[in-house]
Amino acid sequence: MKELLIIGARGFGREVFNLAKESKGYLSEFQIKGFLDDKSDALENFANYPPIISSVEQYEISADDVFICALGDVNYKQYYANIILGKGGEFISIIHPTAFISQNTTIGKGCIISRYVTISCDVEIGDFVTISTHAGVGHDVQIGSWCHIGGYSNLSGGVKVEDKVTLHPGSNVVPHKVVHTSAVVGAGSLVLNNVKADTTVFGVPAKRININ
Repeated sequence: MKELLIIGARGFGREVFNLAKESKGYLSEFQIKGFLDDKSDALENFANYPPIISSVEQYEISADDVFICALGDVNYKQYYANIILGKGGEFISIIHPTAFISQNTTIGKGCIISRYVTISCDVEIGDFVTISTHAGVGHDVQIGSWCHIGGYSNLSGGVKVEDKVTLHPGSNVVPHKVVHTSAVVGAGSLVLNNVKADTTVFGVPAKRININ
């Protein structure tokens, strides 16, 4: 049986721990070994969690180890996952049984598909993508790697989301628009136009804003 290590023991890490326990393969394909986090006291005052074993940098991978990265920030997610990948670590995807996934959809490695997510047909999802609770993904959507799709967000049919995009909770992208690399869409925003790379948009309709 594989031994799952969760990268990150803060709030999202605790959430992913519970998600993993409810997901397909728990105790039949994998059990949870513990967390990797450089904040050794991150779980103080939180009961019934496995231990923080080590930091990511110091951890020595064992033969049966597999990993999931529970970091919401796409840049930190990429950074720490790449450390484990550089050591030869293997990532698995966690897909909650309440998620509805239609035919001809492909999902890469290291993905987290949370409760009550709906993914339509002919969707392509890259590696290390998080799709949070109650998010909707329409037909023919393409999602690049390292993205974070917040809860209650909706990607309409034909939308393309490039790598390292963050959609905060409740954001909506209308059909056939492109959210380019490393863009950020603010919570509750309505995207009516393509979003340029490395920009942050917010509002209804979503417009570019400057973040200090």
